[in-house]
Amino acid sequence: MQVSFSPADIQAITRPKRVLGATAATVRGLASLTSAAPGDLSFLGNAKYRSEVAGTRASVVLLPSDYEGVPQADQLFLFVDNPSVALAQLCARIEQSLWPRPVPGIHPSASIAPGAQVAATATVGPLCVVEAGAVVGERTHLQAQVFVGHSAVIGEDCWLMPGTILAAECVLKNRVRLQPGAVIGSDGFGYEFTAGRHEKIPQVGNVVVEDDVEIGANSTVDRARFSRTVIGQGTKIDNLVQVAHNVVIGRHCIICAQVGLSGSTTLEDYVVLGGQAATAGHLTVGKGVKAGGRAGIISDIAPGAFVNGNPAMPYMLERRIAVLQQRLPDLFKRFDALEAQVKKSSS
Repeated sequence: MQVSFSPADIQAITRPKRVLGATAATVRGLASLTSAAPGDLSFLGNAKYRSEVAGTRASVVLLPSDYEGVPQADQLFLFVDNPSVALAQLCARIEQSLWPRPVPGIHPSASIAPGAQVAATATVGPLCVVEAGAVVGERTHLQAQVFVGHSAVIGEDCWLMPGTILAAECVLKNRVRLQPGAVIGSDGFGYEFTAGRHEKIPQVGNVVVEDDVEIGANSTVDRARFSRTVIGQGTKIDNLVQVAHNVVIGRHCIICAQVGLSGSTTLEDYVVLGGQAATAGHLTVGKGVKAGGRAGIISDIAPGAFVNGNPAMPYMLERRIAVLQQRLPDLFKRFDALEAQVKKSSS
């Protein structure tokens, strides 16, 4: 990664509320507070690293507005509302230089079926397949080996990375990003046991992914048995997540890695699920719920709850139980000693 920003460039991008110190150094790298060297930019994104600011050698440091320290010689402090967001703004500029938007057009090795519609401003990369009836919207970019199924629809300004699949009839609205290997519209896992065997239930619904959604590498979103599987506006899904058939995910949810959502689960808006959390099917997780990593959700969760554990329960209750579990061996020893004492006194 090649970076080259002057202090003035960085201030123009991050728009700090206050500036302290000065440096003439050109920033050529990003680094943590402890590993930064002169010429690097660093930031204080987590209060637990506050003590590391005084010793950092970074030329430029992004800091929260309430930080009270002073810079060293040839060091610039930029005070912003949220250093992590300010760094993201800077990284967005770096991303634009590392991966500039490609020239519109269709690569000669791509296969575009008769009847497919590809916008003139779209880019279709090497070895892509766009089947009949599919639509690829304005300024959308399909990288190498992307498959777009029959009558699938992709909106404007989407970015589908290598090896992604949008199966037949499924819909991506605007500004959707699919990381490598994501599969949208695989069959839902539906079978009926009859006459001694598992008979497949046809999955004839689709998937609708709304505006500004990002779906991580090798995550899968199954098509509905009927009607729709829905990923709501602004939701972000990490890598290796399984979303089953007829799941409805609300707006601006965060779904961390290896989460599994069973069929017909509903997540209301602003839900956060930690890594490896899972839901049983046919339940509702209320608006704003937060579930810790590996939480097992087996029933409806009321809006605003913070749950943890398996089965999921209120966070503080689960923590108290976890502490008591650690005391169980000692409690059993005491019980055994008490039982022996009672038997001895009664004999």
